[in-house]
Order: sequence, then structure tokens, then C-alpha cells
Amino acid sequence: MTSAMTAQATFTLIGGPTVLIEYAGLRFLTDPTFDAPGPVGNLTRLAGPAVSRVEVGHIDVVLLSHDEHEDNLDVSGRAMLDDVRHILTTPEGGDRVPRAQGMRRWDQAIIPGGATAVTVTAVPARHGPSVVKQLAGQVTGFVLEAEGWPTVYVSGDNSSVRKAGRVADRFPGVDVAVIFAGAARSPRLNDMMLTADAERALEIAARWPEATVVPAHIDDWAHFSQPRAAFVAAVADAGQTDRVTLLERGETRQAP
Repeated sequence: MTSAMTAQATFTLIGGPTVLIEYAGLRFLTDPTFDAPGPVGNLTRLAGPAVSRVEVGHIDVVLLSHDEHEDNLDVSGRAMLDDVRHILTTPEGGDRVPRAQGMRRWDQAIIPGGATAVTVTAVPARHGPSVVKQLAGQVTGFVLEAEGWPTVYVSGDNSSVRKAGRVADRFPGVDVAVIFAGAARSPRLNDMMLTADAERALEIAARWPEATVVPAHIDDWAHFSQPRAAFVAAVADAGQTDRVTLLERGETRQAP
């Protein structure tokens, strides 16, 4: 755990992969998705956000794991980027998304303006098995660090335990792990698992035995093969219910 930690981060689950993280005086938002239910590109959204874009208010930094898929950046989410000063994403996303900073793995961005400067590191992630990585596209995770604040890992759409292990090697003192799960699958990619299921999420969490684990991306989309109820049941079957801090849609909680 981070030494001399004096503050707590606040996490609000908006829905899907979208989490508001209030941290070191700054407001971070992961993978913005605010569209209404219905078809979104090649995907189907089952429920709208639990908190509207207007209710979310000002955002300082968007942590965009990737921009190609509508369940990580939809039409409304893309529109909100015009109001955000710092947009951090993949190298390819940095070329496609106006004003975005593309970050290679282990690149760092220093975000000033809060209680203390926040260092954001882009960390390894893989969207599905390696055989489809060219089709699934680039994806990145992030680690947030600030003096006196918990170290926060955001997995992005990562399905690889090995990639998360590399993050743990570099950042063994993660205090909060926001792990995207849901076991997303696509017929276009032979129904291969593109995000972590409960088993892999728990394996990733085991890299940081003392961390608070916050699942995300387990709600709202039809292509999840292990949505919230199934995810919760699988965690319970594994005897690991106490290992995760499950936020309801729209719920705000401090951690750790």
C-alpha cells in the first residue's frame, strides 16, 4: 500500500465502462458512454447511464482505453470530449481523436491543477486473445499516482492476466484496482472473450492482495456474456465475494 497515504479517492459508477474518479482535486472519467438504450453502431445498449452527462458536470481528464468501440466511446461520449482539457488514450487513438494525447505503454503524463500534480502512466492491456489483437485494436490501461493519495489502476478493456501482471511488477503498491470485466464477446471475432470474466478479474486482483477491487463494465450492453448478475454469482462460487467492492449503477463510494 502507498506509504503516508492521507486521502481517499471517490468512485461513481455511471454505467458500462464509465466511472467518475475524484482524485487529488481533479475529476477523471473513464471511457465516456452516455447514449440512450438502443443500437449503437454494431452493438446494443440495454440501459442508459445512471448519471447523465449534465449531472456528471466538469471533467478534467478522460482516460480513454480506446476509441474504436461504441461501448467505450459512444456518440454522446465523443461529443463531451470538446469540453475536456486532457484526453489520454492509445497511440493510434491520439491520431484519430482531436486534441487527445496518444500514449505508448509506460509513457507518463503529469496533470497539474489539483491538490497535487497527478502522474498518469499508460500501462499494458490486450483486448482479447493475441490471435485477434489486430482486429480488436489497441487498448491501454492507466495508473494514477499522487503524493498522499492511493495508487489507482484502471485496466481498460484488458483480458490478459499476464499483461496485468506486468503492471503489478512495475506498480506493486496499487491500492485500488478498477477492473473492466463482463466477458465481452463478438460474433465478428468468433465469440472469443475480449474482456475479463470473473475468474480472470480475480486472478488480476490477486496481483494486489491488499487492494480494493472495483469491477466496472459489467452493465448495460448485450454483448457481455457475463453481465452483473452472472459476474456476482461467479465471484460467489469462487468464494471471493469479500474480495470485490461492487458499486451499483449511480453509486458513489470512497476507497480504499
